[in-house]
Amino acid sequence: MAQAERLHDIQIIARRDGRVTVEGLAKHFDVTLQTIRRDLAELAEQGKLQRVHGGAILPSTVANIGYTDRRDLNEDGKAAIARAVARDIPNGCSVFLNIGTTTEAVARALLGHRDIMVLTNNLNVANILVENPHCEIIVVGGLLRRADGGLVGSVTTQAIQQFKFDLAVISCSALDEDGDMLDFDIQEVGVSQAILKQARRSLLVADHSKFRRRAPARIGSLAQMDSFYTDAPLSAALDHACKGWGTSVTVASATTPP
Repeated sequence: MAQAERLHDIQIIARRDGRVTVEGLAKHFDVTLQTIRRDLAELAEQGKLQRVHGGAILPSTVANIGYTDRRDLNEDGKAAIARAVARDIPNGCSVFLNIGTTTEAVARALLGHRDIMVLTNNLNVANILVENPHCEIIVVGGLLRRADGGLVGSVTTQAIQQFKFDLAVISCSALDEDGDMLDFDIQEVGVSQAILKQARRSLLVADHSKFRRRAPARIGSLAQMDSFYTDAPLSAALDHACKGWGTSVTVASATTPP
């Protein structure tokens, strides 16, 4: 079977089942696992599928992928971003980390920091930083989203308004070509906007997969951010826009040592 025909059939299977696995497709088409990985990478590059651990799923513009799949997606890139951010976060400061698997990676990168206060609406971040005895942790209240341990809603927004912190490190679900930061959950968007208002400096962390995704709710623009950390070069147009906005861009490499 030619690759073009196989790619067409993979999309049909994905639309039927909602998800495909490398092993399942290799068995179905009687080809090697490496062949299927190349096929899925090609479909992901075209925006037809979203790569996840062990396979791929259909991309959505109205619903986020599951927490486990998000956590396993591009772990090396997120770790590289987190190391770059952690190098720019000094000891003795206050930091807000919001919901997201990339901010969770940042939390792991902060385990060696001293005399820091971390505020968060992400229970996973709090659990990670428990291992750092030199970190004071404040969990802001709110409605618990069981799927990913996030706290959202008006109670969370009101709690955030009681603080003023040095740095906000936020993530988003998607990034539009014009630099808009997007998300799927309207309640989470309101929380992210409240975080940005209470921060002295704002940092966005988002790996390159966010450029291939679409989401319906707008958090704000990269123009509002002091810094943007990612793991792949931006398009020429967006890079030029960031320079005009005064938003510094750091492209972290997965090969950069801790």
